Amino acid sequence: MTSLMVSMMAFVAGVKDRLSSEKGATATEYSLLIAFVAFAIMAGAIVFGEALSTWFSDLGDEIGTWAVEPAAPAA
Repeated sequence: MTSLMVSMMAFVAGVKDRLSSEKGATATEYSLLIAFVAFAIMAGAIVFGEALSTWFSDLGDEIGTWAVEPAAPAA
C-alpha cells in the first residue's frame, strides 16, 4: 500500500509540474514582442517614409555638389 501511495504522489506531482510550467509562455511573449516591433517599423515607414526619402535625396544632392580636391603629393 505504501509503494502505491508513493507512486501516486509522484504521478500527481509530475502532472502538477507539467501544468504549472511556463516554458511555452516565454516563446509566446517573445513572438508577440517581435510582432509589435515589426508593426512599429511598418507604421514608421508608412508615416515617415516619404519625408525620409525626400531628406535623403536632398542630402545626396547637397553632397554631390561638394568639390573634392586632390591630395597634395608628399615631398
